[in-house]
Amino acid sequence: MGTDFLSLPWFWLIAGYILGSIPFGLIVTALVGKGDVRKVGSGNIGTTNVLRAGGKGAAAATLILDAGKGALAVWLGGRYAMGGDILGGIGAFVGHCFPIFLMFRGGKGVATYLGIALALQPLAGLAFAVVWLLTAALFRYSSLAGLAASIAAPLVPLAMGRWDAALLLAGMAAMVIAKHEDNIGRLMRGEESRLGRKPADSPAHRSGDDDEDEWDRPGADGDDLRPAERAGDYGGPRLRG
Repeated sequence: MGTDFLSLPWFWLIAGYILGSIPFGLIVTALVGKGDVRKVGSGNIGTTNVLRAGGKGAAAATLILDAGKGALAVWLGGRYAMGGDILGGIGAFVGHCFPIFLMFRGGKGVATYLGIALALQPLAGLAFAVVWLLTAALFRYSSLAGLAASIAAPLVPLAMGRWDAALLLAGMAAMVIAKHEDNIGRLMRGEESRLGRKPADSPAHRSGDDDEDEWDRPGADGDDLRPAERAGDYGGPRLRG
């Protein structure tokens, strides 16, 4: 009787949500001594911003942990309850995007999507990884790679007759697209930062529309302003006392 709740599919929706809410990007960045990742770059807790804040090792750990929590929620749910894998995956993805531990301000869901796809339908996870790598190699945009991979992955379970998995992955793809609204705008304007390129070198950063924090932008502290501008003599109308 004590473990009967494990056979309840809806239990895994809740358990998956709690598991997905664990902010591994925030935890890993703090553990490597880089402070609060939310105060760096875009302020996002995902792999790309952890790479910016904590380096490659921290980013790799965040990727594995964020993907792992999605896969674990699916595996545990499927092991103990009929339909628990789907509900566990839903919970983990929603938890990552809207974590209760961070006032519902989470990541964009790409790494957790990968873990859920691998656990639900390994070929879908493989397709996700291949599309991500190819898109990143060709265009050098992490956001574009995540979007393309998320859209492509549901086609695999759809072709194999796994309608439940296809619907879940399609729903998650829609959320990934919504979470990347700002990135899509920058991609369309040609202002998105490329992989391997410092944000300060990107058109978006130069135009002041990058993900970077305000104090990282040129001129934010007045050091990059001309002497006349610092003195307030910028050629505009003057107020007379």
